[in-house]
Amino acid sequence: MDKFMPIADRPAPLVEVGLVGWLRKNLFSSLPNTLVTIFTAYLLWAVLGPFLSWAFINADWFGTSREDCSSDGACWVFITVRFNLFMYGFYPEDSYWRPNLAFILLLAILVWMSVPRLPFKKIIGILALTVYPVLAYTLLYGGFGLEVVSTHRWGGLMLTLVLALIGIVVAIPIGILLALGRRSEMPVIKMVCVIFIEFWRGVPLITILFMASVMLPLFFAGGTDADKLMRALIGIVMFQSAYMAEVVRGGLQALSKGQFEGADALGLSYWQKTSLVVLPQALKIMIPGIVNTLISLFKDTSLIVIIGLLDVLGMVQQALSDPAWLGYPAEGYLFAAFMFWIFCFSMSRYSVYLENHLNTGHRN
Repeated sequence: MDKFMPIADRPAPLVEVGLVGWLRKNLFSSLPNTLVTIFTAYLLWAVLGPFLSWAFINADWFGTSREDCSSDGACWVFITVRFNLFMYGFYPEDSYWRPNLAFILLLAILVWMSVPRLPFKKIIGILALTVYPVLAYTLLYGGFGLEVVSTHRWGGLMLTLVLALIGIVVAIPIGILLALGRRSEMPVIKMVCVIFIEFWRGVPLITILFMASVMLPLFFAGGTDADKLMRALIGIVMFQSAYMAEVVRGGLQALSKGQFEGADALGLSYWQKTSLVVLPQALKIMIPGIVNTLISLFKDTSLIVIIGLLDVLGMVQQALSDPAWLGYPAEGYLFAAFMFWIFCFSMSRYSVYLENHLNTGHRN
């Protein structure tokens, strides 16, 4: 009956739509593409085949010691036995609920702010910037009836998240002020900001962490015991603020001159123009740069091992030095890499969501 239908009403051939159509269009559209597809498939089979067999098919997943790893595959027993150490460091086991609650609340805030139709976003945002930091610090450190857990017992993924979150949240406002100062017409302020940015950008983070651990206590009053984690945070914030300032400066320079002239024509003061016209538009442009800086910071937290703090990678390295678990570096480093990838990929996708959600059509 289809032969009597008008040509415009007939369905497309099966070779042009669906999976077959996609394969034909993207992988087998020509002889060179077909050869490349076949060669790539062979390479994937040659590389991924043995890896999948080692990582999943022949792997050992459950047990309590290395004696439970008897096959030729991966020994994921090493990860399951040391999982809590990799997540929480030396945090007391009976208090795991405290960091769990702190990060569940953070995740709830992010979800609430992400879903468009949920109400009270301004109130939630204000609470996230004022109440949540105090609540999270109380949960993690202690006080108000909770057992005090000193920061030298923090470690693993928990410490990585603390360093990354505090570093980026504090660095953003400082970076904005530095970027505005660098573009200022007042010579003294501009010079101070330029010197600060160029100094901290010109020094490796590993050097800053080492100097923060060794030299920073010399600037405190006598008898003051500066917390090692606090020293590391100060160094990270100063370092990231310099990079954030350049990201913000790039966003400010991306705005057309007409935006500044329009704000001046309305008679707005400098701070009104900056807060109501310039920054809201510049921050949308800066989202990829800000997230890229956050991802870089998240990965750079592994450098804190040089001052005796152990993040998730540091905990893996320490566990690998245990004589009871010698010989399983691949499993440990793959686990650490997977943890970093999960969070970095999630931040990347969240960045794409924000760009699409905040795009108001001012860019082509």
